Amino acid sequence: MTAQSGLRYVYAVCRPFAAALQAQLTGVAGAPPELLRHHGLVAVVSTVPEGDFAEEPLRGHLEDLDWLAATARAHQGVIDALTTVTTPLPLRLATVFRDDSGVRVMMEAREADFRHTLDRLEGRVEWGVKLYADPLQPERATTPAGRPVSGRDYLRRRQAHARKHEEKWQAAEEFARALHERLSRRAEDSRLHPAQNSTLSGEPGQNLLNAAYLVRRADSEEFVALVDRTKDEATGMRVELTGPWAAYSFTEPLAPARQGEAR
Repeated sequence: MTAQSGLRYVYAVCRPFAAALQAQLTGVAGAPPELLRHHGLVAVVSTVPEGDFAEEPLRGHLEDLDWLAATARAHQGVIDALTTVTTPLPLRLATVFRDDSGVRVMMEAREADFRHTLDRLEGRVEWGVKLYADPLQPERATTPAGRPVSGRDYLRRRQAHARKHEEKWQAAEEFARALHERLSRRAEDSRLHPAQNSTLSGEPGQNLLNAAYLVRRADSEEFVALVDRTKDEATGMRVELTGPWAAYSFTEPLAPARQGEAR
């Protein structure tokens, strides 16, 4: 298929699959995704306007957080739909080529890598697990009632509070390490991501674990049950599970294509 107008946006590369995508599914710029078959692989593509996705306007859009968020949601919607019917190898946001010929050239250039990664990911999904520790209470809520009777009493209370603070964080960090080890034993692979900044994420508490786990679909129910059992094991902790996702954390995604590089 050749795009009649606009550019070609590529969401993912897959093995051929028989199941149909949702009839009403739309992707970036509101266009429905299509399947571009080449050398036994399938690129999931759609047409996007050149006025927004050519190199120069795209560079400007990537600075627009509202535009970027809407594009990311549309991109993720297609990846999520693919994940329900096959094992997609997702490409980075805003991977764009001038036409179908450019997409085919890219697929040929990366064919060995695509096949190797798809073989490794076949029948597997990614689960995300985050662990948060509740914010510490203010000192006045943890010190004994009454005013210090002397300077020595004041220092003793401060030292006791500091010791309690240190013990709490050591216990929280130990719980996070143990949880990651336990989940890793039930997964085929895992990735530790940087802890999230609560100011940026909006999530309360200290993020102590931010990890992704590659799990066979057939083992996912057991993995989810294991995570659920950990949620009541430690007070002052919050365990969050997300997924199943396409295995973003276990691929080597292509760098965003630039228009001038499309062949």
